[in-house]
Amino acid sequence: MRRARATASSATLALALAATATAGTGAPPEAEAERTALSAAHQSAIAETAPDADAPQIPAAPIPVSPNPAADSTADPAMRSGRDIYAAFRQGLADPGCDGDDTRWLRHFAHAPSRLADPGSDALPLFGHVVDALREAHLPTEFALIPFIESGYAPAARAKGGPAGLWQLAAVTARHHGLHVGDGYDARLSPAESTRAAVRYLKTLNGMFGGKWRLAAMAYNAGEHRLLQSLRRSGSSAPDATPADLPGLSPITHAYVDKLHALACVLEQADERAQWRDGLDRPVQRLHARRLEGDDRLDAWARHNGHDPAALGRLNPALANGRWPRGEAPLALVPVSAPAMAEASTAAAMAEAGATTTAAVPASPRTGHEAGAATRHIHVVSGGESAWSIARRHGLGLDRLLELNGLGRRSVLRPGMILRIE
Repeated sequence: MRRARATASSATLALALAATATAGTGAPPEAEAERTALSAAHQSAIAETAPDADAPQIPAAPIPVSPNPAADSTADPAMRSGRDIYAAFRQGLADPGCDGDDTRWLRHFAHAPSRLADPGSDALPLFGHVVDALREAHLPTEFALIPFIESGYAPAARAKGGPAGLWQLAAVTARHHGLHVGDGYDARLSPAESTRAAVRYLKTLNGMFGGKWRLAAMAYNAGEHRLLQSLRRSGSSAPDATPADLPGLSPITHAYVDKLHALACVLEQADERAQWRDGLDRPVQRLHARRLEGDDRLDAWARHNGHDPAALGRLNPALANGRWPRGEAPLALVPVSAPAMAEASTAAAMAEAGATTTAAVPASPRTGHEAGAATRHIHVVSGGESAWSIARRHGLGLDRLLELNGLGRRSVLRPGMILRIE
């Protein structure tokens, strides 16, 4: 999904992080051709590992902040706390910690945490969207930092050379991965569609290179064929390879993984600052990916489905002109309503009524609210929730919650998992 890079010219990248992050991170010129040459087997793998179409999605526009965020984020099922997004990111890291990081990149990305904590920025909800997609695909959340490098988390960004969107995909790459580009609609500018395509490809690369996220990221940057060639030259297999020692790769490709790890380190260190934690502790609108079927105009679809067309246009830059090709309903990020969340919670409660243990059951995913007397002693995990946020919500100590459920501090919570809360 890489391409020759150029600093995006969009005004949305005027922020310092975006302006600096995109500079000098380009793939070798031939990497794009390699990337679009996936075999039929790779395409099959992509199709088999597609994320759930109903995964919770996060908007591409600033979310209004309530005067009482702590209360609202727990009372309104259509909202979640930014702290939950951050906790899900940390839980999903393959390599937490900062040992050996290049201080140059730590300084370079020092302002990334302030972007997430800024209530006037759309970086946090977009970050949450990508984290959710990666967690559901069982991929390391280091990959959620790729859009920081690519576009500064600006879904409407366009670079001079033609790449566009959150993941800065070239048109040929986007089409190769099933995205519509042209005829008045560019799916690269859809955070829902472009993220789905990127996660599918990363899933394929992660499997191809033995589950080593650094190798997968290098392949994403340089092309999988170039990385396979480098492995052959080194005489190493993927599980045994040392990424920093692989020969024949551009310094840009080696720096790519260093930047991702440095970004992860910067975000982990930010949690030590109370002011930054407070900035995250605000309600963020839950969104889900939904096909805009039944109409070919945004205003008509919004009117028929009870949504604000202007808000949908802001959340989905691909819909900026208000229409799309007839018969090709786009996938968009749409706000989740409280009634929809309540319906999902009821389904989870019904599943729990027939369960005999507190292990994960086939409950509806992305629910996290007790429903009725039968479930007042359990909690069904929602996408993006953490053990910390669940314990705080129910007035438990974190250690007590973990003890009740036989979990450790590094255990991963999955949507639909049922936890005992007393």
